[in-house]
Amino acid sequence: MSGGTGPSRPSLLILAFSPIAQDARVRKQVALFAPDYDVTTVGYGPAPDGVVAHHEIPADLIAWHKDRLGLIVRRYSSVYWGNAVVAHLRAVLPVHAFDAILADDADTVPLALWLRPRAGVHADLHEYAPRENEESRRWRTFVAPYYRWICRTFLPRCASLTTVGAGLAEEYRREFGLEVGVVPNATPFLDTEPTKVHEPIRLVHSGNARRNRNLGLMIDAVVNTSVSVTLDLYLMPNDPAYLAELREQAARTERVRIHDPVPYERLVRTLTDYDVGVFVLPPITFNYLWTLPNKLFDFIQGRLGVIIGPSPEMAALVRRHGVGEVTSDFTAQALTETLDALDAARVRRWKLASHAVARDLSADVGMTGWSGPVSALLERG
Repeated sequence: MSGGTGPSRPSLLILAFSPIAQDARVRKQVALFAPDYDVTTVGYGPAPDGVVAHHEIPADLIAWHKDRLGLIVRRYSSVYWGNAVVAHLRAVLPVHAFDAILADDADTVPLALWLRPRAGVHADLHEYAPRENEESRRWRTFVAPYYRWICRTFLPRCASLTTVGAGLAEEYRREFGLEVGVVPNATPFLDTEPTKVHEPIRLVHSGNARRNRNLGLMIDAVVNTSVSVTLDLYLMPNDPAYLAELREQAARTERVRIHDPVPYERLVRTLTDYDVGVFVLPPITFNYLWTLPNKLFDFIQGRLGVIIGPSPEMAALVRRHGVGEVTSDFTAQALTETLDALDAARVRRWKLASHAVARDLSADVGMTGWSGPVSALLERG
């Protein structure tokens, strides 16, 4: 634990079972609330800047590990409280010590309520928890009911709820009768100007190297387009075997390069050297269908054009603001057809459109969905 002292102000615990340094959404929460409140964080890795205290989850404790027998026989309470991370935090975190808790993702909510903050808990749900890994039959059979138990049992006890997009909020309302606000994964405003369109046109993608994202289709599309383009991918090594396959695929063409990930604080500035951000995500899960990810907002702050698949929330934003193009479907062929229609003038219009809406679509504006309900809790506390 690390910490410090300061003036007496309302206290907020931000509780996350993630590495905070790599979790853009949690980092934005810290940046939003630390100037005005005494913020304590819980998560993997070191303390973020601005907090008065930090409880680092030991790296050898795995939050997503769940007792298999408990899941099979549906002893969900013992599954949750027996989790190594939950048990550890119950032993080290003080009860009744905080005015409010901001609980990130459904996994943290029961613990947050158990800690009994004086004014209550706000839960920020990064995904639609009961359908997160639904492409797996085993997950659907054994884990999804567990998350439905958490949602049904604990989310109604929170003072307020938010999630990342309207599609997920509607599903929480439809299945559980919950009213959930929306805080998009917007990116802090970057004061910059669009760069000139390069020759060849420079495409970029940044994100996780996960097999179920089928990132190889972007490489195939770039190889097959008749337009002069390059593609740079900045990938997290989530699945080393899959990343190795992507590197082998990229090595077969001079048009594609794969890079190590860039620290988040440098990512958007890195993106400004490109022309178009690309993300075509086949909707193999409910959450993938309704994705509205950080990278879309990163592209806009980088003053890039955007090419995305017909994911409803992303497509609506891109069309509404004229910042790019939506492919006809989620295949490499559809992306190739979209790339075939590119020219410098069109990309320039997209980049100027991103510039025009960068302020309005920044986290500086979008985070009011947190500041309202959380500040209300803290003032009450």
